[in-house]
Amino acid sequence: MKKNYLITGGAGFIGSNYVHRLLKRGEAVTIFDNLARAGAPRNLEWLKKEFGANAFEMVVGDVRDADRIAEAAKGADVIVHLAGQVAVTTSVTNPRDDFEVNALGTFNVLEAARLSGKKPIFLYASTNKVYGGMDDVEVVEDATRWHYKDLTYGAPETQPLDFHSPYGCSKGTGDQYVRDYFRIYDLPTVVLRQSCIYGPRQFGIEDQGWLAWMIIAAVTGRKITVYGDGKQVRDVLHVDDLLDAYDAAIANIEVAKGQVYNMGGGVNNVLAIWAEFGPMIESLLGKKIEVARGDWRPGDQRVFYADYRKAERELGWKPKISLEEGIERLFQWVKENKDQF
Repeated sequence: MKKNYLITGGAGFIGSNYVHRLLKRGEAVTIFDNLARAGAPRNLEWLKKEFGANAFEMVVGDVRDADRIAEAAKGADVIVHLAGQVAVTTSVTNPRDDFEVNALGTFNVLEAARLSGKKPIFLYASTNKVYGGMDDVEVVEDATRWHYKDLTYGAPETQPLDFHSPYGCSKGTGDQYVRDYFRIYDLPTVVLRQSCIYGPRQFGIEDQGWLAWMIIAAVTGRKITVYGDGKQVRDVLHVDDLLDAYDAAIANIEVAKGQVYNMGGGVNNVLAIWAEFGPMIESLLGKKIEVARGDWRPGDQRVFYADYRKAERELGWKPKISLEEGIERLFQWVKENKDQF
């Protein structure tokens, strides 16, 4: 049966990809976005070109505006909350703005869902940053990467929370509020702690969306700065795989409600941010890339990769797109859209 979806941040990278998927299968969609991100107008134009200007409802609004989001949420069957301040470095320089957008903004969207009286399914895009530096977990340095000594499959959802950086605190606040609204108000909420998500429509910048940013910089000839030793390891997940997880959580909401799931590429899609990724880009580009070097940044983990086996057990989900395939796809998209950067 057709559902009414409200996507906050629906003109962003993940949001526009999900809106595209939803419209393609005939769902009713409302996008709620303040259009502050540089890529948002371009993503909206893409959606209008694909489906027509009247295919979805567009509400230009900010999640800090409680009344506006409450009005937008009234008819929603599903709310996917993607709007947010997304960069750790920005949170350090402007912690108040980060708090108001991520913590207060998420509270406003939750209240909008509760007050709608419809008990909509509520998906929240959280982050692996809620686990902090994981200083209690031993890591080992190899020639090209750091890795966990004992966490064979990566960090599980039972890893203790340790919010680090204002961004970690603000997103973690939302994470815990979303969990609690299931317990206290019986709202069917699901927390998805996302690792590095990448794919087309990602207008990455240095502070956020590092994988896309490095490809964009390489293709357009901009300077790349590598912070730390370049051996920091992340698990990366293609946006199409993430959207499969959203669909799986909604389809299995009786199992998923009140739960937290790690959303990452897992141990099979792990990449050192420059020691291993650099040679991949150079191979695709066909030439050597000179990079600048910088100090470690606040809250920068040496290692993070997620154990996603809970989602596999409960939702029947796991990543399908390999690292190599996904990166090649993104590289081709950037080359084809070079004039947009």
